[in-house]
Amino acid sequence: MKYNFKFHNLLGTVYRRGDILFTNDGNSVISPVGNKLTVYNLKQNKSNTLPIESHFNYTAIDVSPNGSVLLAVNEEGEAQMISLLTCSVIHRYKFKQQVNAVRFSPDGKHFAACCDSTVFVMTAPSVFTGEFRSFVLKRVFKKAHDEVTCLDWSSCGKLLAVGSKDTTTKIYTIEYLDNVNMFSMSGHTDKIVGVFFEKNSLDIITVSRNGQVCLWEASLDPDDLVVSKVQISHQKRRKKQKEELEEDDINKRDDIEKDKEYDSDKDEEMETVTDKVKDENKMLHYSKLGRHYIGDAIRQASYKVKLSAASYHRPSKLLVTGFTNGVFFLHEMPDVNLIHTLNISEHRISSVAISNQGDWIAFGCPNIGQLLVWEWQSEQYVMKQQGHSLDMTCLAYSPDGLYIVTGGYDGKIKVWNTMSGFCVVTFSEHKSTITSVVFSANKKFFVSSSLDGTVRCYDLTRYRNFKTLTSPSLVQFSCVAVDASSELCAAGGHDVFEIFLWSIKFGKLLEVLGGHEAPVVSLSFSPNLSSTRLASASWDKTVRLWDCIESNSQCETVRVNSDALQVVFRPDGEEIAVSTLDGNISFFNTTTCDQTATIEGRSDLGSGRADTDLITPEKMLKTKAFTTICYSADGSCVLGGGNSKHVCLYSIKESVLIKKFVITQNRSLDAVNDFINRRFLTEFGNMALVEQRGEYEGGNVDVRLPGVKAGDMADRRVKPEVRVHCVRFSPTGDSFAVAATEGLLVYAQNAGIDGTFRPFRLESGSTPATVVNHLEKGSWGEALVGALQLNEQTHIQRCIETVPTAHIDLTVRGLDEEYSVRLLGWVARFLEESRHLEHVLSWCRCLLEQRRAPPAVLLALEKVVTLKYAQLSKICDFNKYTIRCIKAVSEIAPKIEEDEDMESDHSSGRGTGSDSD
Repeated sequence: MKYNFKFHNLLGTVYRRGDILFTNDGNSVISPVGNKLTVYNLKQNKSNTLPIESHFNYTAIDVSPNGSVLLAVNEEGEAQMISLLTCSVIHRYKFKQQVNAVRFSPDGKHFAACCDSTVFVMTAPSVFTGEFRSFVLKRVFKKAHDEVTCLDWSSCGKLLAVGSKDTTTKIYTIEYLDNVNMFSMSGHTDKIVGVFFEKNSLDIITVSRNGQVCLWEASLDPDDLVVSKVQISHQKRRKKQKEELEEDDINKRDDIEKDKEYDSDKDEEMETVTDKVKDENKMLHYSKLGRHYIGDAIRQASYKVKLSAASYHRPSKLLVTGFTNGVFFLHEMPDVNLIHTLNISEHRISSVAISNQGDWIAFGCPNIGQLLVWEWQSEQYVMKQQGHSLDMTCLAYSPDGLYIVTGGYDGKIKVWNTMSGFCVVTFSEHKSTITSVVFSANKKFFVSSSLDGTVRCYDLTRYRNFKTLTSPSLVQFSCVAVDASSELCAAGGHDVFEIFLWSIKFGKLLEVLGGHEAPVVSLSFSPNLSSTRLASASWDKTVRLWDCIESNSQCETVRVNSDALQVVFRPDGEEIAVSTLDGNISFFNTTTCDQTATIEGRSDLGSGRADTDLITPEKMLKTKAFTTICYSADGSCVLGGGNSKHVCLYSIKESVLIKKFVITQNRSLDAVNDFINRRFLTEFGNMALVEQRGEYEGGNVDVRLPGVKAGDMADRRVKPEVRVHCVRFSPTGDSFAVAATEGLLVYAQNAGIDGTFRPFRLESGSTPATVVNHLEKGSWGEALVGALQLNEQTHIQRCIETVPTAHIDLTVRGLDEEYSVRLLGWVARFLEESRHLEHVLSWCRCLLEQRRAPPAVLLALEKVVTLKYAQLSKICDFNKYTIRCIKAVSEIAPKIEEDEDMESDHSSGRGTGSDSD
């Protein structure tokens, strides 16, 4: 198999914290998800996580006016200039303090960033400025008396309005203007949440946290702003001096020094001219037009409710405000007329964004990780997505790889579409932590176990919990499994050391298997349809193989060296893999129960030392083990993860590490680094153990409770520990998923797409020019073989689309078996994106008729065909009902016309009769 797996997408986490914004076309929403950024395409119903990772969580983001550059800043003040065209980082910069907001100027020449009480204005890389370096400092403003919270640019790009916690709004000028000075506006009684300029005007709207909205009228228009002539003369003279120095630095230096006296006299003349200009032109000042209060009713009901987010759409003059209780208001300015209000959540709205068209509004709720897009005119949800409020504990792929089911500590089960990245449905019947989920082989349902003592079966057709399985006495179920025939279900107990076996069809408890002397932590049925063997792993250092058809409870016991953590069957059912507490993965033959191989992987996981750990990395490494393992689709490799940031892929035959995947570099999580930073180690000890408190609050040692992994909620700042809860390979073999602290990470193979040249049986005559020549001559078979040897997407796709439909069958007959299998994999990939659906399906039919494809390739093909069928069925249904409606209207229209004619004749006849009378 191929091992070029790369990060593909992030599911399970929709929004964490920070700014959300629309792209310039209004079709997509950019949301920060921890230290990554996800783009949700609302038109195509797809999500894509950018392959860019920061060292800390993102908080402030903004897009340039041309839509090609994204500026993202994390919570530690590290900024990244990201190209949205190439999805790569152009430049990095450290502000060395937290950045509260960033904004590009309307012309794209500058951007402003507010840090603490300081505002930095920098030159943006663009064609207009002629500057392609990022983060070139232009102006610095430090006039606020408290932390700066928000900012906005005027439409002309000459003024910058900045709001802060000191309840004032200040006006700064980027260029030196004759009739503008730094202006401060006060009148609010709480910190400023939003500052907005009107379109093509200098009028300002300010919004504070207590719901006050103030309207400010400017005394000047943008056209009345006068650029200082002194600045212009200085700029021209400096430019001239620079050019002269570049031409002849030695000869011109003396002349420039002689001209200094003349320049100083000229500057004095310019200053007098400037004073006259100031007298002739009016100075910019603001007057308050009015003050309005938003959300008085909800704030009177609860004094804790505050205005937490605001956004303004200049063309339509719409003001959107969000509150901490999940209510938002939509007002029309400047009259502040209430248009719309809705309670979208019970939690705080931290960010609001409006599309450029003004019809969609996006909201972010960080407490529950919810992202909403609301169309206020039709009052409908465009998108409503929410991740798990707590960490995910387990996941399972559907047999065709189209869906992923996840369960979490919050007791919820979510079904994710791997093609779109969106959550399809959420089930909340469980009342406690989900411990395991597993799909049935027929793809019709899946089963979940929970610590609430129930095992539930969910139907994917009607989206309902159609069966609930329970035990005679209350048991906390730690694992669940379904056999290959989808008729039997088994669950293991955590507090009762027994295995319960049910019939899914009748919901009846068939048998209770006893024998383990410790909690049963993992169960796995044989994937063979002819076998009902069940493997169970327990903390009693044994793995037992049961035959569920037999009525007695006899089993075969396999002893391991340490506590067993998980057991899985190989896809062919001839072997099992067992991970143990000593960090090893052992392999046993299911027929003879003999050990066939062993992998020692404790050192591969890494120590992952937390900031508050009191033991050394060597001691920490001894506690590492693979808590979750799975086989690859072909059974040649095994994938493992545990309480670490690493996921290891091993070859079973050679017992060697093939590749190690680092799932995150997010230092906002704990235990990411293998060693503690020496800057935190002083002569008094580790400074991370000291909790920062006030002067009169005393001090305390910040040591978490034993066993706490998600962060102690009693701490002033919660820092969860990075860990891998579950790993699963896709049945198609082209991807695998990792349920970790950050969410559900999907890694996929990018062969032929990532630009790496990977030929297959390459010959000296196999070149792109040769492939083109064969296509022009009509030698379809030779051209296709050459393209498959080059193994590049463009050439293979060109061959598939060029070969006539009548020649496909003959071309396929002349291919070798290995070429046919590789071609079928490429055809399955093209079927997902190609517009020539019927032509590509003709290739699939001919390949399947002539050759026998591997199961992984067939599953990949089935996945794409299922998706295409669902898309086409929607289009066909829409067209069918539209034609019916048109037909019905066409049948009714003549009758309506006859009735109208009869009424007109009757009315005209009645009128004639009255005249005759």
